[in-house]
Amino acid sequence: MSMKKIITIGEIVVEIMAVETGNGFLSAIPLIGPFASGAPAIFIDQAAKLGQPCGIVSAVGNDDFGVLNVERLRYDGADVSAIAVHPTAATGSAFVRYRQDGNRDFIFNIKHSACSAIGLTPQAEALVETADHLHIMGSALFSDGIVEAIHEATRRIKAKGGTVSFDPNIRKEMLELPGMREALGHALENTDLFMPSGAEIFLFTQATEERAAVAELLARGIKAVVIKRGAEGASYFDASGETMAPAFRVEEVDPTGAGDSFGAAFVTCWLRGMPADEALVIANATGARAVGVKGPMEGTSSMAEIEAFLAARNLSGVSS
Repeated sequence: MSMKKIITIGEIVVEIMAVETGNGFLSAIPLIGPFASGAPAIFIDQAAKLGQPCGIVSAVGNDDFGVLNVERLRYDGADVSAIAVHPTAATGSAFVRYRQDGNRDFIFNIKHSACSAIGLTPQAEALVETADHLHIMGSALFSDGIVEAIHEATRRIKAKGGTVSFDPNIRKEMLELPGMREALGHALENTDLFMPSGAEIFLFTQATEERAAVAELLARGIKAVVIKRGAEGASYFDASGETMAPAFRVEEVDPTGAGDSFGAAFVTCWLRGMPADEALVIANATGARAVGVKGPMEGTSSMAEIEAFLAARNLSGVSS
């Protein structure tokens, strides 16, 4: 049986990071980067590293930052045919600094970068035609062009029996952007696999208690819910019950991208028909490896690396 092809639509950026912790960017400080980044790009890179057919609809500038990202994704096995190159706008960027308490300060240039050109180009339409699964990320819903592209890709993929996963991945500040709640609602209506982080599950429910919120979502037609809990592990719920897997204890170097890597690993395992308990273990291991490396996409893992990580902890990996 051929493997299902995953696509996503959204931002590709470079990330440039402060070397030391501190408060903001109000004085000259040492920086390191650029690193390939963007939540959808991290997600699709991780899926590619696991050997899953996958691709991304996005846009970069005609600059070194764009080349860095596209070549990284191409090298790791992603389909980059639907990444447009904007002739004048720069590739998106994110400058990040970590505070002492672990929170982060960001300066983003995404909406007004080459990412503003993301849409259903002829190349994007061709990629959608090859797709069996669409992964939607809330962070990508920042422009009308992307929202329209996601709506159309959702319609086409669902019409041919494909599936949709949805990671809200959104800060509360973004919820009041024009059209954002409607875009999130449309994504949820078409979702087969919903993947919120912690309290994000309550963004879409009347219920304010987790178990009741899960029941409410499953009653709306969502097939499965995975709640990401960071250092507390992750839980899976569907009509047949629930299962939970604890996180792995690792030294955190950089948490950026860990949730995206977790999501890609779980979606890949889910599409391969793996039992939920096994898929959670692999996804947790993928997230744990991601936080141990500086740079948002630098910690993506091959299945062999995940297997080695699990073997070192005397845990079984993937069923053959």
